[in-house]
Amino acid sequence: MAAIGVHFGYTCACVAIFKDGRADVVANDAGDRVTPAVVAYRDTEQIVGIAAKQGRIRNAANTVVKVKQILGRSFDDPEAEAHRTDSKCPVVSKGDLPRYEIDTGETTKYVSPEEVAKLVFHKMKETAQSALGSDVADAVITVPFEFGDKQKNALKQAAEDAGFNVLRLIHEPSAALLAYGIGQDSPSGKSHALVYKLGGTSLSVTALEVNSGMYRVLATHTDHSTGGENFTLALAQFLASEFKKSFKQDVTGNARAMMKLMNSADVAKHTLSTLGSANCFVDSLFDGMDFECNVSRARFELICSSLFQKSIQPIRSLLEQVGLSTSDVNTVVLCGGSAKIPRLQQMLQDLFPEVALLSSIAPDEVVPVGAALQAGILVGKDGPPLGEDCISVDCCAKDISVKEVDESGEEVMTVVLPSGTPLPARRQHTLHGPGNLASLCVELYQAQQCLAKIVLKDLEPKEENHDVVTVITMKRDGSLHVTCTEQLSGRSEAVTIAVAAAS
Repeated sequence: MAAIGVHFGYTCACVAIFKDGRADVVANDAGDRVTPAVVAYRDTEQIVGIAAKQGRIRNAANTVVKVKQILGRSFDDPEAEAHRTDSKCPVVSKGDLPRYEIDTGETTKYVSPEEVAKLVFHKMKETAQSALGSDVADAVITVPFEFGDKQKNALKQAAEDAGFNVLRLIHEPSAALLAYGIGQDSPSGKSHALVYKLGGTSLSVTALEVNSGMYRVLATHTDHSTGGENFTLALAQFLASEFKKSFKQDVTGNARAMMKLMNSADVAKHTLSTLGSANCFVDSLFDGMDFECNVSRARFELICSSLFQKSIQPIRSLLEQVGLSTSDVNTVVLCGGSAKIPRLQQMLQDLFPEVALLSSIAPDEVVPVGAALQAGILVGKDGPPLGEDCISVDCCAKDISVKEVDESGEEVMTVVLPSGTPLPARRQHTLHGPGNLASLCVELYQAQQCLAKIVLKDLEPKEENHDVVTVITMKRDGSLHVTCTEQLSGRSEAVTIAVAAAS
């Protein structure tokens, strides 16, 4: 029996197969083990992968990239708005749902994000079945930890529409640990692991507790403003400045020329992960002028030094949030294509000098390998099958915080329900406000988004502080019930908020 593991990322997709007791990533028809999650529409055909990515220079308006950002979201969702701003392919509203506007020459058609994702999944299925030589469709699909139910369902539906039999959705950090068998050989004992995932458009840092083969997410940090594309853009801007020095022409305002430089910079970036220098050549960059430039690894590291620092900085704050020091971490797993950059690996090693960074499996392949291993377990041919006693636990996907003002007048955010908290959950927090105030406001946040402002009015002035006890209860469906009570007067206000915070 065989099974399949699929990782569908924001910029790339990768598939691994489980067969004969082991999991391996397989190459697509172009010989690449990682496939760009890019779909191009041309007349009556759709092209998926590297050809679609390279053809984007001429066909940008009909080429869809980063579809995962908008999958399962409404048109006015903040994530969807950010995607629309970034997309060269027009995104319009149809019944409050986003649709890509594709110009086929004769007609205009409107394509849903789920249809685009289906084509990428179909490419992964073809790749896997070609390697297996059979029609195996059983698969485990990975999802980011912060995905809500709607995003998960949309991803699962797209995979099923492509012909997969989805055995399970598994969180990406858990898949990364499974790939290395973390905690699977130890019948007992507790340890801490850090999964560092730096992909094309996002940084995800997750702290987990490993106990008797079980994984519990302590906290996670996701930043969609940090990723490999930032490094590519920085290098492309450097190349543009070199072109200007040589030819006295500024191409930064020319979209097509910059896209050519981005493609060249992307290739160079990958080359510099293994070699000391890379040659960038762009045919007819501007006004028929060819451009060639050699970039050393040292130059690339200098160009991206501040971006590298930004990529490492969240680790310390995440560990502080869960009360761990770097010496408490027993395992660090590297994921995502950008985690292959030698300078970043060195910075991580400096942060965790006593821990060997796990990167023997290529970082951009580790998540699908873990998914394929999980698929192997589920088809019952590698270890004990997971029976009825295997349960799924709903968790809080994003931090729930209370904002208050301290004695110096500074605003302070206190996390009361950290991401990864099993649901249902109940937490109590006491706020202290000056006694001379007649009203107090309690502000509740999910990540950076304000969920509610609860105002207690007509409070009696007093010499000592007002003590307001805030009780927050989150149900399994992610809804919040909040009660605020001023201790002395007993004055109370309550509110119920529906938020998609379960994961």
